[in-house]
Amino acid sequence: MIEIVIVVACILIAFSIGSNDTSNAFGISIGCGLLNLKKALILLFVLVLIGVNVQGQSVMKTVGKDLVGLSSKSLAVSLIVASLVIVLANWRKFPLSSHQVIIGSLTGSAISLGLNVNHITLIKIVLSWIISPISSFFLAIIFYKFIEKSLSRYPVFVAERIFSFLLLISALIIAYNTGANELATAIGAVVHYGILSSLNAGIIGAVSLFLGALILSYRVIETVGKGITTLDILSGFSAQFSAGISVWIFTTIGMPVSTTYCIIGGIFGVGFLKGIETVRIDLLKKIVFSWILAPFTGFLFSFVVGKIA
Repeated sequence: MIEIVIVVACILIAFSIGSNDTSNAFGISIGCGLLNLKKALILLFVLVLIGVNVQGQSVMKTVGKDLVGLSSKSLAVSLIVASLVIVLANWRKFPLSSHQVIIGSLTGSAISLGLNVNHITLIKIVLSWIISPISSFFLAIIFYKFIEKSLSRYPVFVAERIFSFLLLISALIIAYNTGANELATAIGAVVHYGILSSLNAGIIGAVSLFLGALILSYRVIETVGKGITTLDILSGFSAQFSAGISVWIFTTIGMPVSTTYCIIGGIFGVGFLKGIETVRIDLLKKIVFSWILAPFTGFLFSFVVGKIA
């Protein structure tokens, strides 16, 4: 019976990732008017399914095997708590790091139930949280200046077509990373505990993620695609491509980094380049606060529920 609860919780959290993280992949493209939501969702589903099956294993291992010891009870507690926190954040229109909540919840439930916590792995993950958005910030500035200089000699209409193509490519990379990193983080513990195979978990997770994106993603897309700073096609590409490269690098070494961190770091980078006055600092402060609050909320609730359940 408890295994059914765990699978249901895994479905809920994948649904929540879809509702929140579609903005990471296609929020900028939609905000720039390059794609409509329907086309974005189809592309998201295909790329997530490919990403989780091609490159998701290393992140699954880090989360499901290396981070904490697992039990049926700890899995049920942590995944249910994480899904509720992510859904609530999405409803409040905050682009929240889903993997951050998951890591906090797994750690909280493990400590409360007396299971092992690998502190070295946890430190590596936290350092990755810090480094990845900073790298996206600087990469976005570099890409912006390079592309601006390289394409300045082309006619405007030609340059815009090239920008549009590049922006779509960067969106596809982010969608791929959503499967290889974000979804892999959600299903890693379930796979390594032996409840589902990686293939079955990947398919179920991808379908659940698609449904979450279909039903709820429009709320966070408004914040990421249009709310932080004004984006043109060049700015959108620079921010999104830098995030895609950052997440992909960390995925290859098995670190569950936040696509949300990186995409917002990239957006802030191009906003800073154009002038700090173009960036909505008040919104960034709210997002940063939610980043700090997310893992502690997941940890605290999972710890308390693990003690009383």
